Amino acid sequence: MKRTYLVVALSVAVIVSVSGCKSAKNEAPAPAPQASQPAAPAAMTDGALTGKVVETMNSGGYTYVSLENGGKKTWVAMPETKVKVGQNVTCQPGMPMDNFTSKTLKRTFDRVIFSGGLM
Repeated sequence: MKRTYLVVALSVAVIVSVSGCKSAKNEAPAPAPQASQPAAPAAMTDGALTGKVVETMNSGGYTYVSLENGGKKTWVAMPETKVKVGQNVTCQPGMPMDNFTSKTLKRTFDRVIFSGGLM
């Protein structure tokens, strides 16, 4: 008798769980909402970041440079690269990160553009 109840209970559980499943083939996933793009930094032209190096530092395999263009400064991080203060550079377009904390520099940047390097 106990065995019959167990078989019936398991059968009901299987039927309930299977009937609650939806076929993935019949439903397309909802499109991801478009994220609003943050305002482009002043030193960005055609996606490239151009400016005069006013500060630079290396840490953790990255070179951080503060570029000045039109009186506005933008921090750019790229794979470690030799640059000098006063040098005019153009960096590849990159991904902005707000309130980025560099653990190796023990510093938080309001905004850093992570670039692939110089052009």
